[in-house]
Amino acid sequence: MFEAMSVNSESQPVSEQERLRKVELNKLQKRLRREVGQAIAEYSMIEAGDKVMCCLSGGKDSYAMLDILLNLQKSAPVDFEIIAVNLDQKQPGFPEDVLPAYLAALGVEYHIIEKDTYSIVKEKVPEGKTTCGLCSRLRRGILYNFAEEQGVTKIALGHHRDDMLETLFLNMFYGGKLKSMPPVLHSDDGRNTVIRPLAFSREKDIARYAELREYPIIPCNLCGSQENLQRQVIKDMFQTWDKQHPGRLETMFRAMCNVEPSHLADPNLYDFKEGKRLGGKRQAVVQNAEPERDFGRLDVLNL
Repeated sequence: MFEAMSVNSESQPVSEQERLRKVELNKLQKRLRREVGQAIAEYSMIEAGDKVMCCLSGGKDSYAMLDILLNLQKSAPVDFEIIAVNLDQKQPGFPEDVLPAYLAALGVEYHIIEKDTYSIVKEKVPEGKTTCGLCSRLRRGILYNFAEEQGVTKIALGHHRDDMLETLFLNMFYGGKLKSMPPVLHSDDGRNTVIRPLAFSREKDIARYAELREYPIIPCNLCGSQENLQRQVIKDMFQTWDKQHPGRLETMFRAMCNVEPSHLADPNLYDFKEGKRLGGKRQAVVQNAEPERDFGRLDVLNL
């Protein structure tokens, strides 16, 4: 009788809510997998024999990036290695056990780098000022040096399409430059290559995917509440546009991928006298730890 009851219990259909959740999760995973695969192929992000270092912050974007890359690795036409790395910045109250437990359960090779950048940032940045600029530069230098020590060929960051668009507008509005985060960035000295596999993916899709996957999200408590950051202003503007003018953000991103130098005004990109394109200025991966310009959340990892 007990066996009969057990069989009957196991054969009960899942709830409609759970069924719909699984359908939505499957659709989102397929979409993100397709977009990441497209970005990797279009920009030659990952090649045979690469050792890819996925930088994890404990935020939704880096969790999703690692998830999708591990999924793609199983069926990719080339063999590549993945390691996960987190920088423990010794922020008070940081849950040190969360990421190791999660990564160990995944079975992926991982490393936790312990560096007290928290104290440095709190010492250098005046009270009430934005900490993100210096914090990201310090993280960047530590992670790039670690990548070289580990023989890493590609450093994968969790920036997505919306981050790239936000950075474009931040540089236009506050920096006087027409530049953003490129999908691939090479250092002049050949030490590092940064890739952004989520370059074609929307933040709202990643956020919903992370919610459905129930990632153990770790918030960044270093900055505190900084709603007035310039990046947040741009983000709010984009959210309004997305609601009032559906498709506008998609069109804007296509424009980033379809640049005509002869119709801009940069003589480093186009020789207006001779009527021909030029190589332009090469943008290198910055190794120094001092902030060049602080736009708020210009973080290397998406927290």
